[in-house]
Amino acid sequence: MTNLAIVVEDEPSPDLLREMEIEPPETLFGLYQGTPLTERRWDYGNVLPDRILLFQGPHEREAEDHDELVVSIGETLIHEIGHYFGLSEEEIEAIEERYWRRARMCADRYSEAAWSGNYRPKDRHVC
Repeated sequence: MTNLAIVVEDEPSPDLLREMEIEPPETLFGLYQGTPLTERRWDYGNVLPDRILLFQGPHEREAEDHDELVVSIGETLIHEIGHYFGLSEEEIEAIEERYWRRARMCADRYSEAAWSGNYRPKDRHVC
């Protein structure tokens, strides 16, 4: 990835929320601003960096602990990077659902195996 800035802001502005038609209590965790790679022509260049905005306040309010905060930021960053690469909202949501559902299933399986005494470290690669 080139010419891409990741910027952390406190909150999405009221104007931005209005522009995106997001009404309270809904909010915005991140936003990609720029021209996706799939829409760039051969003469694209000499432009300011695209930006991924991460909004700190919504992440902190939503997370119950540090681990949830890290996951929330990671999910948002991956989502916005998807837009940089030209993926649509629907394509990204399908990928997220498939990836996060599988990750949750694996975590549940390992947790159950650990409690039952059947967990073997070499089984980690299964998921």
